[in-house]
Parts: sequence; C-alpha cells; structure tokens
Amino acid sequence: MAHHSNGNDKQVHYVGDSRVRADRKKLYPKDYAEFPGKTEAFFPDFLLKEWMVAAVFLVGFMTLVMSEEPPLGELADPTNTSFLPVPDWYFLFLYQLLKYKWASGPFVVIGTVLLPGIAFLALMLVPWLDRSKERRPLKRPMATGIMIVTLIAICALTWAAEYQHELQSESVPGRKPNDTTVIGLNEQGYRIYQKNACIKCHGDHLQGLNGPSLLGVGNRLTHDQINHIIDHGRGAMPAGMFQGSPAEKQVLINWLLQQKQK
Repeated sequence: MAHHSNGNDKQVHYVGDSRVRADRKKLYPKDYAEFPGKTEAFFPDFLLKEWMVAAVFLVGFMTLVMSEEPPLGELADPTNTSFLPVPDWYFLFLYQLLKYKWASGPFVVIGTVLLPGIAFLALMLVPWLDRSKERRPLKRPMATGIMIVTLIAICALTWAAEYQHELQSESVPGRKPNDTTVIGLNEQGYRIYQKNACIKCHGDHLQGLNGPSLLGVGNRLTHDQINHIIDHGRGAMPAGMFQGSPAEKQVLINWLLQQKQK
C-alpha cells in the first residue's frame, strides 16, 4: 500500500513488488466507428462476427442438403464403353491441367503438386505479403492481382474441361444424344450416305460405330467444315473416302446439315 506523492489521502494498492496497480482497468480499443478499417478487437468482436456468418451459412447449407435429394447419375454399367468419367465441377480445373503435356506423364508432379501448391501457398501468404491497412481492392494491388489471376485461371481451365468433355462425348462411338431422330431417311442424301460406305463407320442411324456419332451434326458443323472433313478427313477418318461426284457431295452435305437436335 502507498500514498500519492501529491499529498492527498488516496491509497494506491500494488500487487507484490511489481508496482502494477491492482485496480487497473482493461484496455479496450477505440470505437470501431471512429477509425473505420483501422482498428477492431480480434477477440471477441471480429471472431464473433465470423462465427455468426459461418453459422448462418452452415444452417442454410444443411437446410438445402436435407430438402433436396442429391442428383444421382445412371447405375454403373461395366459394359458401357461410351461412358466418359469426369470429376465434379469444382475439380475440373485440376482435371484440365493434367491434360497438358508439361503437367502430365513424366511431369505429373508439376500438375498435381507443384502448380496447385504454389497457387494455394500464394493465397495463404497474401496476409503476410500485403500488410496494408487499406481494405479497398484498388489500394491493395498485390492481393487483388493474385486473386484475379487465380480466378481467371480456374474459370478458364474449368470452361476448357467442360467444353472438351462435350466434344469427346459427341465423338464417342455408340453414344446417342438425347434426340436420336434421323431426318430424311428416304431422301437422296441418305442413299449417297449408304453408297459411299459412310454407314460402316457412322451407323445406319448416325449413331456411330467405329466412327463418331453424326446425330446433331448440323448443330455442330457448318457447310464448309463438313466439306473440309469429307475432302481431307479428320481423326481416324482418312482423306479421299468419298467416291461420288461433286454434285453428290453437295447433296450429302446438305442432308447432314439437316441433322439437327432441338
């Protein structure tokens, strides 16, 4: 116990010999509204808000999961050789990354460990790389730049994976689209199609046998593209397979252009 040196009778209590006042008050940060974006107690103010947001999101997510049954695909069929496995949408960008030569085969470690590791490590290190007190994106070029580049890369790879998967699905032999109606089976174009042995690879109903399905080819290819494929071939189809006259080729192309899906 001690007295103030100014002579008043107020007693000051100390803890042991540390000269720390026993009646000390907790230090609270200044009002957050007074300095927006610059000061806020991490615990409990900031952490409590994060917990509340997480709780609301979790409740909403659980409600959605319990109210809607998860979509299930067809039953697994080991005899279905036209099935193309593909990961869930949130892994499509990694799936696409492994298709490139420099990230697959002998370099698979680059695509599976190195590049994803660098990307996620950069995101984790953003708070230490950019320690600015600013919250506006334009005032935080490093954090904003890393996030924008990452989002663009993920979106581009996801789109490429989905697009290539659709192309592969259309070219798988024996795989039938939703609308399998063949237009104009009694027309001259179909007879030319049969005459030139197209039917051996593409099937009598364009369903695809050794070659890809031509159902809906009118939606996918233009007149010039079909003409180029007939003349020069594509994939396993060699050039010069068509043995008819130029007029017959045009009739065949026009007939193929009619094969459209709704």
